[in-house]
Amino acid sequence: MLDIKFIRENPEIVKKGIKNKNEKDTVDQILSDDVWRRDLIVQIDKLRSEKNSVSQDIGIMIKDGKDVTELKERMKKVGDSIDSLNKELKFVENRIYDNLIWIPNLPHESVPIGKSSEENVEVRQWLPDGFTFENEVKILDHIELGKKLKILDFERGAKITGSGFPVYMGKGAQLERALINYMLDYHIKDHGYTEVIPPLLVNRESMFGTGQLPKLEEDMYLAEKDDLFTIPTAEVPITNLHRNEILEENQLPINYVGYTACFRREAGSYGKESKGFLRVHQFNKVEMVKLVKPETSYEELESITNDAEDILKALNIPYRILMLCSGDLSFAAAKCYDIETWSPAENKWLEASSCSNFENFQARRANIRYRKTENKKLDFVHTLNGSGLATSRVMVSILENYQTPEGKIIVPEVLQKYTGFKIID
Repeated sequence: MLDIKFIRENPEIVKKGIKNKNEKDTVDQILSDDVWRRDLIVQIDKLRSEKNSVSQDIGIMIKDGKDVTELKERMKKVGDSIDSLNKELKFVENRIYDNLIWIPNLPHESVPIGKSSEENVEVRQWLPDGFTFENEVKILDHIELGKKLKILDFERGAKITGSGFPVYMGKGAQLERALINYMLDYHIKDHGYTEVIPPLLVNRESMFGTGQLPKLEEDMYLAEKDDLFTIPTAEVPITNLHRNEILEENQLPINYVGYTACFRREAGSYGKESKGFLRVHQFNKVEMVKLVKPETSYEELESITNDAEDILKALNIPYRILMLCSGDLSFAAAKCYDIETWSPAENKWLEASSCSNFENFQARRANIRYRKTENKKLDFVHTLNGSGLATSRVMVSILENYQTPEGKIIVPEVLQKYTGFKIID
């Protein structure tokens, strides 16, 4: 959430950022209400001062035996005026708040301006030695491979729950579990993260803290009886571990990693490519979350992106990095890199990770602050997260890039000690 003082002092910057994110501009309404709010506060303070002063006079007059009937009547009217103005103040403060929570985070100055994903900018590619985009033999897609090798069952998942809920079978389930364990171990041992196993259900405060509510409520699964949401990403519960807390500067940076299942209704995604793993409502993901000092957050964005890249390099999977343009950024992000892995069967790149810097946007909503060692002043932390990685799209790339001409799957070398087998046939 943006600081209203910042909006007051930089209205044109905020308006420009909102426009570049394709969001609704309510800055003028907020500023008009802010003037109204401050005027009401002045009026209320003036009346309270008058009431306090006259109340003291009334006390003295009563001791002196003087008639205070008229003064009491006047103070009753003053009190009624204060009550009326307080109701008005509450109304305008609520309206300011209701508009503020719909103001998105502003894009960082380095973010390219654009309307949609078509204007995202490729930063770099990484291709394994000997890799070519041309296939000499027919490549089976992950759905065909899953069915042929009896390791994925989308039809039974649809029977049990509905479309978009996959079932992993046999060696497919073992490969998925191996991938999760490998990624967790890598981030813990090589990158220094602390593992967290968080709840899969969160309350509204948690969803609001990371910016999913109110904007994205239609994309979430809600257990209405308990008013709890299934998590769309581990970012939500892990970031909210420190909601309403004050950290010490020497605790930063905090680096967490956690595996969870993730759930998304994808309410606004009808008509998009939806077969197999390309669009699912439940998927597995290893998530990295950082809480850092403001002055280091953009270095940390590069670091968290590199941490996700390390996994793909170790798996020997082709990938590329995109910097998202302003119009493709999420509501809460100031800057984001997408990591896409190559699907030879689809002949296109598939998003497998997003690494974002939210600056203090989430921290303001979740009230996560830290105390500076030097002057003891409080400031909001900067929060970042990155998929390290979402397994469904990585699974597509493993199955399709590691298949043999006979339609078998060679298990990536780094996963073999986790699976206990080298080939799926």
